[in-house]
Amino acid sequence: MATEKSLLQKIREKELEMSVKIDEARREADQNLALAKQDATTILKKSEEEGKKIAEEFVKREMDKIQNDANLVRTKSREEVRIVRESGEKNLQHAVERIVTIVLAE
Repeated sequence: MATEKSLLQKIREKELEMSVKIDEARREADQNLALAKQDATTILKKSEEEGKKIAEEFVKREMDKIQNDANLVRTKSREEVRIVRESGEKNLQHAVERIVTIVLAE
């Protein structure tokens, strides 16, 4: 006839079962944590790359705008210089005649 286990033995067996389950849960939690860290690292790296790409695109767009603005300023300046030069050339003959008149009058 099999002897019935004592209450203390039953408690000890339950403790061992629970200890095994706790160890399994701990290992599972450690694995999940490691995976989460890998995922976080991947997400962070991807975010940094995307941020860098967006920043580079922004800088390029702004540099293009500045270049366009500079080209407009150059074009406008050249036009203003041309207008002043044409105006001066139109008045050159009159200015020479006036200077000659003033010099001869003295």
